[in-house]
Amino acid sequence: MTTLRCPCQSGLPYDECCGPIHSGAAAPTAEKLMRSRFSAFALGRSAYLLASWHPSTRPAALDLDPEVRWFRLDILGRTGGGLLDQVGTVEFDAHYRHNGATGIQHENSRFTRVDGRWAFLE
Repeated sequence: MTTLRCPCQSGLPYDECCGPIHSGAAAPTAEKLMRSRFSAFALGRSAYLLASWHPSTRPAALDLDPEVRWFRLDILGRTGGGLLDQVGTVEFDAHYRHNGATGIQHENSRFTRVDGRWAFLE
């Protein structure tokens, strides 16, 4: 039996990494939420992406381009976002392929807690 490695490149199987968070478990840190969001982009899980977005910045809908393939995540840095923090940032490069070309999306995303759970702010 083949075990799917998590798209966030933690080295863990999906069922032990982002899978439980996609199924409703709370992400313990801002970085873990960001990793789960990358995995959701890679797996085309737009409902999860919307659910993990802060209510004040969440779009009404999210249409993912099925031609974009997210294949690598590099964590470059983080501030706060730990088990006892209320806010945090995660800087990363997300690598993708689209129409035969590769690209990198660089972000320094902000996260905050809402009712005890991490949410992507911007």
